[in-house]
Amino acid sequence: MRRGAPSGRTGRVGRAGGGRRLWSRDFALFFVARAVARTGDGMLPVALSAGLLAHGFGAGGIGLAMASFSVCFVGFVVFGGVLSDRWGARRLMVLADLVRVVTQGTAAVLFLTGNVVLWQICLIGAVNGIAAGAFQPGVASVVPRVARDVQGANGVLRTAEALAMLVGPAAAGLLVAVFSAAGVFAAHAGTYAVGALLLGLVRLPGARRRDGDGAPGYLTDLAEGWREFRARTWMWSVILLWMALMVVMWGPQTPLTAAEIISDHGAREFGIVSSALGGGTALGGLVAIRIRPRFPLRAGTFALFGAGAFSAAVGMALPVPALAAGAAVSGAAMGFWGVMWMTSVQTQVPRPVLGRIHAYEVAGSVAMMPVGQALAGPAAQVFGARPLLLFGGAATLVVGLALLALRPVRNLTARRRLSTEGSAEVAGP
Repeated sequence: MRRGAPSGRTGRVGRAGGGRRLWSRDFALFFVARAVARTGDGMLPVALSAGLLAHGFGAGGIGLAMASFSVCFVGFVVFGGVLSDRWGARRLMVLADLVRVVTQGTAAVLFLTGNVVLWQICLIGAVNGIAAGAFQPGVASVVPRVARDVQGANGVLRTAEALAMLVGPAAAGLLVAVFSAAGVFAAHAGTYAVGALLLGLVRLPGARRRDGDGAPGYLTDLAEGWREFRARTWMWSVILLWMALMVVMWGPQTPLTAAEIISDHGAREFGIVSSALGGGTALGGLVAIRIRPRFPLRAGTFALFGAGAFSAAVGMALPVPALAAGAAVSGAAMGFWGVMWMTSVQTQVPRPVLGRIHAYEVAGSVAMMPVGQALAGPAAQVFGARPLLLFGGAATLVVGLALLALRPVRNLTARRRLSTEGSAEVAGP
């Protein structure tokens, strides 16, 4: 396999590394577990919204329920990184899935009996957020241990997750119509049960626990993870720029585009455009399986220039076909960037600290999303929704140029495999 482009070139199309190298038994189990669970995650917003609306709770109740998840996820994911590195990623992921089997099963019972109280639903959301925070850091450390072709693995996972997020809402709509929201929550609990079972069958080479005598304390682990995160300029600089983009583009995009498209064209057309966004994300993942750039973040940044196409298209009030095209371009850009980014994190960071560093970068990436969402409405009232969307689209260009201007980002050289050194070294060009 040709790992990358010749020196001085951004990238080239190469072989994906071969199905035999990618589709090992353990990666296949992990892949199916993630695909099933992500399909269930795609079902949740539909079930939650339909269920709460049916019991007299409006948009405010839905927002509180979703916010309870987001806040607890962001607040716990860093600690989840410590636990993942300390206890073992697979063990913690299985436990997190089992917890969510219980919570979603409880939600199904509440909606089935009609005994729905908002604070109980918010509590379930909070527990789910903590469980997700415990689960997520393990994803980064498991992938390079079950697949020799790390970039190919991330590409197929990204594609499958995008497709799952298309299938999930459609399946949820059908289940709500036939069985009510309770049926969707029961199915969602089932997806976590399947995920826990499949993850339990995965064998991770070199898995070990760090508990016991002589192991550092939790706060020491947390501080070590922060030091290792700060030591990588290419990582924290991307996260800082991403936080700004969350406020000005990604956060406002969902509520503002939904409001503009539905009011101008209708809910059916918004569904079509949303499907184009998911389809584009899947396409970006497929492309990332084949293209093996020598400088992955540089290639990902060039793709990122297209990420604002959806916001810009809505901001310019283009017709539905053009909106769908813009959404597809944005999705493809983010799908490709996501694979380049995750592969870089998983191959540049040594295994002993990978869970913690991934947790810090996830927390930084997600933390500002609620801020952007909360500011979208008031800012739209002052400046107008379309100018804000155009500004957000332009902001992606500024962020892309800033990333290319950072030498540690643009010159980060691809690695094939996960680094296994006991102590991390600063990854550089």
